[in-house]
Amino acid sequence: MSNPGRGDLAERNRTSEKTSTVDINGKHARVWEIVEPIALEAGLELVDVEHRREGHGAVLRLFLDRPGGGVTLEQLTTVSRQVSDVLDVRDDALPGAYTLEVSSPGINRPLTRPGHFPPFVGKRVHVQTRMVPGERHSFRGTLSAVEPGGIVVTAEDGQPHTIPFEAIVRANYQHEFAAVGKRRGPARRAAQAPMPSTERR
Repeated sequence: MSNPGRGDLAERNRTSEKTSTVDINGKHARVWEIVEPIALEAGLELVDVEHRREGHGAVLRLFLDRPGGGVTLEQLTTVSRQVSDVLDVRDDALPGAYTLEVSSPGINRPLTRPGHFPPFVGKRVHVQTRMVPGERHSFRGTLSAVEPGGIVVTAEDGQPHTIPFEAIVRANYQHEFAAVGKRRGPARRAAQAPMPSTERR
């Protein structure tokens, strides 16, 4: 698979073996293999894949971003149409009926592969683990370093924690909003590009 971390697309292709997945469910691997080349061709990166049953039925949700940020609705719509056309004839990817939704990853971007972490060194992250390094399974703090086998998160108490990639269940960048004084009224959710969706049966 191509490396979906930020940076030059050709370089990402050359270093794919160094940026394996962190926690891609086996049943999603085929979706990644099909969708990622389409995203890369459009100058985007496939950040995450979700497949879940919701109130109106099963949903396949793809999260795409542009290296450097700023993915547009037009780009998402274009990729959504291309992916829908391919998946329509590739029942081996994900059998059964589902609704395809393509979205930007939002402000608290998921970090699902080793190649996703380096741009966020020095930033605040939240990491959840399946194994329990030091009897903890949730780590909030600053991403201090990215090493060949994992990451180092410095918690709010100043204690560094080394977390192997294979232990990570989910990780997210956590945006820190600048203080701008007291606000009145209800808080508003951060804006995000809408989700182009396609129902597939």
